[in-house]
Amino acid sequence: MPDVVQDFYNKHNLPGLSISIARNDEIVYRGVFGVADRESAEPARVESRFRIASISKPITAVAILLLVQDGKLNLSDRVFGSCSILGTVPPSALGQPHLEEVTVEHLLAHTSGGWLNDDNDPMFLHSEMNHAELIEWTLANQPLKHIPGSHYAYSNFGYCMLGRIIEKVTSESYSDAVHRLVLDRCGVQNMSIAGNRRADRQADEVVYYSDEDDPYEPNVARMDSHGGWIASATDLVRFAVRVNGFPQEPDILSEASIRTMTTPSTANGGYALGWAVNEKGSWWHGGSLAGTATIMVRTAGGLCWAALTNTRTPGLGAELDKVMWAAAAELGLIDAPTIELGPRSA
Repeated sequence: MPDVVQDFYNKHNLPGLSISIARNDEIVYRGVFGVADRESAEPARVESRFRIASISKPITAVAILLLVQDGKLNLSDRVFGSCSILGTVPPSALGQPHLEEVTVEHLLAHTSGGWLNDDNDPMFLHSEMNHAELIEWTLANQPLKHIPGSHYAYSNFGYCMLGRIIEKVTSESYSDAVHRLVLDRCGVQNMSIAGNRRADRQADEVVYYSDEDDPYEPNVARMDSHGGWIASATDLVRFAVRVNGFPQEPDILSEASIRTMTTPSTANGGYALGWAVNEKGSWWHGGSLAGTATIMVRTAGGLCWAALTNTRTPGLGAELDKVMWAAAAELGLIDAPTIELGPRSA
């Protein structure tokens, strides 16, 4: 373990920490520290799986882009209303201004015009509702605040809708479709959608700890397409190296699709379709839930990495991002720890 990572682990008294790094599409470092379960002292292992939170979004985005690439979907397709993917607007939401203008691309780019990640984020409300019930409630009670395409607002609910689009187009569950379209083709077999309670803990899954909110209170399973996956750091890197545009491993997306995926919207030059991006050519996404802080990065210089923890404290995610750049420098993989560091993203 690089000294900078061990210092980070000690400083925050983390329960567990797992990292994986690839260079030129080959995994060159895997490190794990601490425990999967403090109560039993079960050690964390490289196979340990963590909730990855919003790193789920790039995975959903790649699934959508593969459907576009295969001619099953268009980025310009309307989501709601007549002649749309999901059909007519629920009666309770009829007359909502601009709702029928929302496209698949708007959802991917967080430019739908509403449903932002604030205290009224629909994905953290009404945990008793299933997807269909929550969607109907949200459309009826949270009208758009902006014209679609004109304004960036990070939206978990938008990515929930993308999961339902995947289900509609493929006639499969979101999880099954993503495994078939994306994960199987990346050689990733052990990712799955998280359960909600500690009693739902899956094989090789860690236990989550937080001094803030209860990690086992949110409906994480309902977050599937925006924040519900569990994965090992190594499996996330296996995914990243198959969509990164580098030549060593064949990508599952075409060059044109990767270019589309990483071109920022006019509303936000720092976010594209499922990835935060910067002018240096690096892409990344972080994840944050009670009991979870994560980061996945593809650098312009040929590296991909992921780092996962099973706790969260204020500022931990941003510091984890910086630590990984410093670790890459300590391992001799980059010249300086901040050479490609870009703006942070949720």
